Amino acid sequence: MKKYVWMLMLSLGFIIPAANAQTHNLDLEHIYNPTADAKKDLTAAIAQAAKENKHVLVQIGGNWCIWCKRFYKFTEDDADLKSAMEKNYVVYHLNYSKENKNLPILKELGYPQRFGFPVIVILDAKGNRLHTQNSGLLESADSYDKKKVQDMLKQWSPAALQPSNYVNE
Repeated sequence: MKKYVWMLMLSLGFIIPAANAQTHNLDLEHIYNPTADAKKDLTAAIAQAAKENKHVLVQIGGNWCIWCKRFYKFTEDDADLKSAMEKNYVVYHLNYSKENKNLPILKELGYPQRFGFPVIVILDAKGNRLHTQNSGLLESADSYDKKKVQDMLKQWSPAALQPSNYVNE
């Protein structure tokens, strides 16, 4: 019997770390690229969104920002949130740092940095700004609130803005 218990414990020792491996592989130090051509990248994200009938979720922040890292990890680690994002959005991480503030793009997006970081901007598949989300309103203690993030993702998804969904109201 001891042999079987030992084998079970040994097996779990390999299974549990493997199940958590995805969480530990996130590179939280390189979410944002200060040297990226953000205008070009954002144009490509908009084109991809148009092709896939999605919106663009622009997460603006920097590798220096603990809350930016927390939001990224929070949405990557939660299967429901990750699925909602993949289904409805092309995600782009727009850098804001001392190396590159991307001020011309932020001007085009309506100065979202006024809300602090990270700040989320939702664009439609034509590049029109639909919504700017102060991520502080999505927080809970030292993390984020799943329901608040889910609601934001749902309320600004392409389906939520389809006029045909509101014909009989």
